[in-house]
Amino acid sequence: MTTAPNVTVIPARPQTAENRQYHQLRVAAYCRVSTEQEEQQNSYQVQIAYYSDLINKNREWTLAGIFADEGISGTQTNKRTEFNRMIRMCKRKKIDLVITKSISRFARNTVDCLEYVRQLKDLGIGVIFEKENINTLTMTSEFMIALYGSFAQAESESISKNVSWGVEKAFREGRVRYQYKYWLGYRKGADGKPEIVPEEAEIVRLIFTLFLDGHSLQTIAEVLENRRFTSGKITKWHREAIKRILENEKYSGDCLLQKTYTADCITHKQVKNNGERAMFLVTNCHDAIIDRDTFNLAQQELARRKSKRKISDRTTTEQGKYSSKFALSELMICGECGTPYRRCTWNVHGRKRIVWRCISRLDHGSRYCQNSPTIHEESLHRAIVGAVNEYFDCNEELRRLLKNTVESSLLASDQKEIQAIEKRLAEIDNARNSYISLIVSGGVDEDALDAEFAKLYAEEQGLNERLTALKARNQADLEVQKQAETALEEIEQTQFVLTEFDDILIRKVLECVKVLTKTEVLIVFKGGKEVRVQIEK
Repeated sequence: MTTAPNVTVIPARPQTAENRQYHQLRVAAYCRVSTEQEEQQNSYQVQIAYYSDLINKNREWTLAGIFADEGISGTQTNKRTEFNRMIRMCKRKKIDLVITKSISRFARNTVDCLEYVRQLKDLGIGVIFEKENINTLTMTSEFMIALYGSFAQAESESISKNVSWGVEKAFREGRVRYQYKYWLGYRKGADGKPEIVPEEAEIVRLIFTLFLDGHSLQTIAEVLENRRFTSGKITKWHREAIKRILENEKYSGDCLLQKTYTADCITHKQVKNNGERAMFLVTNCHDAIIDRDTFNLAQQELARRKSKRKISDRTTTEQGKYSSKFALSELMICGECGTPYRRCTWNVHGRKRIVWRCISRLDHGSRYCQNSPTIHEESLHRAIVGAVNEYFDCNEELRRLLKNTVESSLLASDQKEIQAIEKRLAEIDNARNSYISLIVSGGVDEDALDAEFAKLYAEEQGLNERLTALKARNQADLEVQKQAETALEEIEQTQFVLTEFDDILIRKVLECVKVLTKTEVLIVFKGGKEVRVQIEK
């Protein structure tokens, strides 16, 4: 090969870890086991001992460190602290060569494997994979690494599927794995099952009570913060923590399994199960802090509040997000157009007055709602308080029903029939004894009385069955009568009087307040009872 005049060719001599002749290669070993089981721990220790001996025996090598991750998956590198420390040392030129058992030990993610091999190769650092007999500095193609890396990733995916299948099988059998670290109200008991912590359980009950009383999540969090209700599990209260407690079915004694699942075994990303996978509800699997009826009411209230839309700038007539401040914001609607009412403050000659007005009328004038009246809050409150007192005080219908139960004529008629049956059974018994006396004295043929005995026996059987049924019914009626007497006594002794408007109580007892006219509203109580109330001007 000819060159231009006065040009001398200097042969290439790449500076790699293999051709350094004047100092020992700084060799690091990387080991990894993916579980913390006893047999894997033995393998972990064996790997460390093996590589320490292998490197120290070679005169051309010096030990740069043993990097070992224990109980860590190989599909990701972000949690492999020792692996990342090794890479950092490589970048600082403190390692010349890396040796590891196999590609699957180095990484089970094909992309990560190739990426780190390339990074180290650019730094002049080789990686030796013993099992595959590959040295990344001497190989001419990445094909083999990519191939073996794909095999390792496929193996990891297969293991992940097997693990997922095993977990789902355990769910189908109702086996629950409890996590106590952040689970307020419970701890692990001596028998391995959840045990209620009384102090924490009181906090949970208070949260449900305040929520069903109409308080917002933020208000509940502030109440708990002000009262300094803290524990090692929750040090600061916020609305999301309250929401998670209210939605947690475990407080009712049930467990919903597979609420999340791993979407990808490489990223290990947990996603919410919105129906993509089966879920399994295990009922009564531990002691409950909240009864199921209360829990279900809380879920209904959560759904109701969530369904409310936030008021936008363009469509202000829409019903806005939930407000816990005023009960009537949730209950009061226009009788003409059905739009909710809004609380407003009027300033008349320097005097403030609180009124309630139809939102449609406020936003659009009389375009959609022509006759909805403005209601003064003081008069409205007085009318509602009066209706509530009347509702609780005039339970005459309930009293009448309970009195009828106590004085039930059914019990008297049953007693008369029972007495008649017992009298007839005594007559049958006397007749049978008379027939037997005649037979004994020889005054009558025994065969001639067989038909009479059969008639008496059949009648006696029928009467005994009827008597048993009547006595059972009579006993049940007596129990009902006693309960009615107790309830009637409690009602007679109870005098409920509401002296002022209470948002929490009103929210609990009223279903709706419909404005009919300026002087009349229709109050619908929970349970369906409707009362028309006049409003004073």
